[in-house]
Amino acid sequence: MLSTKRLVVCAILSMGLLTVSVGAQAGDAPPSPLDGYTIHVSAPHMMDGEVIGPFHHYCKPINADIIQCILFESTDANARMTEVEYMVSKRLARKVIPDWSHQQNWHDHKEEIETGRVAVHYPTDKETVKKLVEYVADTDGIIFHLWPHGAPIPDGSVTIAQSVGHWEALHGAMGGGASASSHEAPASSAPSSSASSSSSGGGAIKMLTDDDYARIGVQGTYRGR
Repeated sequence: MLSTKRLVVCAILSMGLLTVSVGAQAGDAPPSPLDGYTIHVSAPHMMDGEVIGPFHHYCKPINADIIQCILFESTDANARMTEVEYMVSKRLARKVIPDWSHQQNWHDHKEEIETGRVAVHYPTDKETVKKLVEYVADTDGIIFHLWPHGAPIPDGSVTIAQSVGHWEALHGAMGGGASASSHEAPASSAPSSSASSSSSGGGAIKMLTDDDYARIGVQGTYRGR
């Protein structure tokens, strides 16, 4: 059963940003699913053992459990849409998603927020930002990377980007702060591609190593899934 607090916060976030989405509609254009993506945050991601980004997330809550985000390389009007992310309440995500998949593909937003790498661009009101951060901290995220890093066009491959915080939880903290783009991960702790990875000409992420699976307690039979 959904907590009253989550329902109230979801309503506050949705209604508090509604005037922006309504005002942004062109003329008498009818409502569409694209309305309401007014929450704007940015964060870097880990891809292929390298920190890239930051990516600009434009998000909206669609119910008390799920926030949908469309991700772009920049804030330019013609920026490429490279990823989508689903933020799901931990209550639901950890009930539905098997442990092996959660550890490999998902990340904890509280963990990521605490790294200091997530920037909130909108809303700007301090009290609303506080509510938003608390709301998102109680979610897990999964990021689908649709446009391979450095490729001129999407090539049909879909990979899972990871949060830097989740990668560090498995491999150790990166030195010097990783908020800027294109910092190379330490060679000694870069993920190995010993398990199958989706090769996409530079956009594929390396899967976790045997040592990583042992560290997080995942049974070996899950590695091929």
